[in-house]
Amino acid sequence: MATRRHILLLAAAFVSLLALEAVEGLEEGPRGRRLLVLLDDLAVRSSHSAFFGSLQARGFDLEFRLADDPKLSLHRYGQYLYDGLVLFAPSTPRFGGSVDQNAVLEFIDAGHDMILAADSSASDLIRGIATECGVDFDEDPEAMVIDHINYAAMDVEGDHTLIVGDDLIQSDVILGSKKIEAPVLFRGIGHTANPSNSLVLKVLSASPSAYSANPKTKLLLPPSLTGSAISLVSVMQARNNARVLLSGSLDLFSNRFLKSGVQKAGSKTRYERAGNEQFVTETSKWVFHERGHLKAVNVKHHKVGETNEPGMYRINDDLEYSVEIYEWSGTSWKPYVADDVQLQFFMMSPYVLKTMSNDNKGLYSTSFKVPDVYGVFQFKVEYQRLGYTGLSFTKQIPVRPYRHNEYERFITSAYPYYTASFSTMCAFFIFSLVYLYHK
Repeated sequence: MATRRHILLLAAAFVSLLALEAVEGLEEGPRGRRLLVLLDDLAVRSSHSAFFGSLQARGFDLEFRLADDPKLSLHRYGQYLYDGLVLFAPSTPRFGGSVDQNAVLEFIDAGHDMILAADSSASDLIRGIATECGVDFDEDPEAMVIDHINYAAMDVEGDHTLIVGDDLIQSDVILGSKKIEAPVLFRGIGHTANPSNSLVLKVLSASPSAYSANPKTKLLLPPSLTGSAISLVSVMQARNNARVLLSGSLDLFSNRFLKSGVQKAGSKTRYERAGNEQFVTETSKWVFHERGHLKAVNVKHHKVGETNEPGMYRINDDLEYSVEIYEWSGTSWKPYVADDVQLQFFMMSPYVLKTMSNDNKGLYSTSFKVPDVYGVFQFKVEYQRLGYTGLSFTKQIPVRPYRHNEYERFITSAYPYYTASFSTMCAFFIFSLVYLYHK
């Protein structure tokens, strides 16, 4: 009896544990918290400690490794060991262990996130990864971004490679709702986004007076990269919602730039802190899905006046469709409110396209009449908005015609034909009488 009681107690505890995990799972974030940080030199861990400290303060578990560590690996036994990658090793010619360019790209293809920072010492390996992510660093290995107008006043006597950037993307979801007032300090190399790649966005652009060239030599030919076409920091969100940040400056994340004051040359306004700390903090929140991540739950459809989901609809049925959409705020899931979420009732092409209404609590709904076309349709929601993860989900449903006993006995629209038929019969009957009995 004691053994049986112990078994029952263990079973009850196990069920309670599963229920507790299920409840806690509802509050879990969209991404894990394990980050691998690859460095050229462990001294970067100290020189960039403020940035790493902000990640750890937000709950991330950072593992620091040298990029050429012979025991380096991103996965083991088919499972990835990390949820994100911080690649602060611009000059490394090759990674150690089982990691190479393809392994990093497969890591992103598997839905994981990455921050990559380069500088003028960027190796072919780092440039290759950036190219595969949709950006091309300047081909000249000695080139840096130079700006003789928008440079930091503290570097007046220098070569004007320490520039200040304030041409930021207008997106609260990427940069946060609080405006970055101070300009961002930048020293590094520029890049361009592949124009055929719609997944890449320029987050910080150079000013129209900037250009990319070797600051140690005279400029004999026009530079290949000039003006606002130069991107200083870009982001890429893949179709699987993996996010990548690409920076041409490793110093952008350094303690020196995060804590330094800044004053643009020619301006009387001096800021006690450059915008770097706010910039790197907000963009890293976006990269690691602490902001701008959407999920859809409780997708339902049914006939008007009913609650059960049918296995099939009939033409001209009135139906209702609803879905709940939530956004991760960094700590919990909150209702997502927008007025541009659309539903398609789709078969080869959309037969119905409706913008769904919301109740400001995350519930989106709409109703419509099933088209007078039978076949296999899909409820399709494809939602793309700048800075947010894409939502794409479908549900297949067949639509049948009326059965023979479901039609009305007399169709109103057919009354003219009924009248024509009976009038023809009456006329024929009268004609027959007249023909037979007329002398």
